[in-house]
Amino acid sequence: MIRLFDLSLQLNGFPIKKAKAELDQIVHFSEKEYNSFLENKKKEIVDFHLQNNSFYQELVGTKTAPKWEDLPILNKQNLQKPLAERLSTGYTVKNVYLNKTSGSSGTPFVFSKDKYSHALTWASNIMRFGWFEIDFNHSYQARFYGIPMDFVGYQKERFKDFLTHRFRFPVFDLSDEVLEKFLQKFKTKKFDYLNGYTSSIVLFAKYLDQKNIILKEICPTLKACFVTSEMLFESDKKLLQKQFGIPIINEYGASELDLIAFENPEGEWQVNAETLFVEILDENNNVLPYGEEGRIVITSLFNKANPFIRYEIGDIGILDEKSTPQKPILKKLIGRTNDVAILPSGKKSPGLTFYYVTKSIIEDDGNVKEFIIKQTKLDTFEIEYVSEKELNAEQIQKIEDAISLYLEPNLNFTFTRKKVLERTNRGKLKQFKSYL
Repeated sequence: MIRLFDLSLQLNGFPIKKAKAELDQIVHFSEKEYNSFLENKKKEIVDFHLQNNSFYQELVGTKTAPKWEDLPILNKQNLQKPLAERLSTGYTVKNVYLNKTSGSSGTPFVFSKDKYSHALTWASNIMRFGWFEIDFNHSYQARFYGIPMDFVGYQKERFKDFLTHRFRFPVFDLSDEVLEKFLQKFKTKKFDYLNGYTSSIVLFAKYLDQKNIILKEICPTLKACFVTSEMLFESDKKLLQKQFGIPIINEYGASELDLIAFENPEGEWQVNAETLFVEILDENNNVLPYGEEGRIVITSLFNKANPFIRYEIGDIGILDEKSTPQKPILKKLIGRTNDVAILPSGKKSPGLTFYYVTKSIIEDDGNVKEFIIKQTKLDTFEIEYVSEKELNAEQIQKIEDAISLYLEPNLNFTFTRKKVLERTNRGKLKQFKSYL
């Protein structure tokens, strides 16, 4: 059988065979070999960008590499300048992989990867999905994603879907009528796996729950479901496992970097230590020991086109105490640093705390399908929700009581029932947003 996926990468100038061979070598390093590889790659990528990238030279302020811990922390604001000013010598928009971030953090920017670095990203994806018997060349994907609505962008994505053996379920309209059409496709197509935005896949599972349907029973070829881009709560994971009847795998990535962490067959959220170096830093940029919560800062070890060295991705997390440099485990992803609610008392709380407290009540009766929370003033929050019927006074009181208990009292809420919630142009749902 033609390995169409590998072939399409090769034809587009991404040397996938070479990348797979190097990745396989890294994975099989002894502990000593790995530690040596990591230190060499860190030094090599810093030296390369200091010699070949004027943007990075300016940021560091010297062409001589300081100690690793003295290197500046790169953030998204640094990167909001024309790509031409950030490309390394020898790289142009014509000989790199180009893309842009979704802007879900509020700071979108265009980025590039050299072609070998991008091939390694795919090799890493292929290896990790392979842990669950998914082969990009042959396995058929049910893809829950957005799609560009302009004609050229739409056709381009559909062609990519064909090459990568996937069927796309656009997620902009997730009404019951549309979800019923999704369900019919699972009855007629031999999908091997689902992949896509967490909120959309959870909504599909809720629809199956209403209809008392187990997806694996109507689509026996299914092997696994991979959720990405949005938080997966434990209660939602249980729902997905129950309604799909297959393993649910949580991934965490960033388009400008790579897959950052991917749930392995043992259920650990294993960090990608082959192409990335992940650090957890405190507010003074000191490296925190395993087990402590801090800012996630990531170095792309191979990307020569664009420097991502000690790059603050905008998330907060914890590496497990049992982590090693060769096998770091992400214990917890707490959410984005800019998704923080600031309360009248001066208390700061991750927006997802609000979301989670509300979620535990709002979903009790199965009426509310999905919701988002917006902070409009210090003491004022809007909750927009999609449901069969309006929330009643008792439910609203329960939510307000729970938030008073877990966060603080005397906050004001408005509840607005909607037919559909606003998603980003890629189809992501932003569960909490502060307008302060």
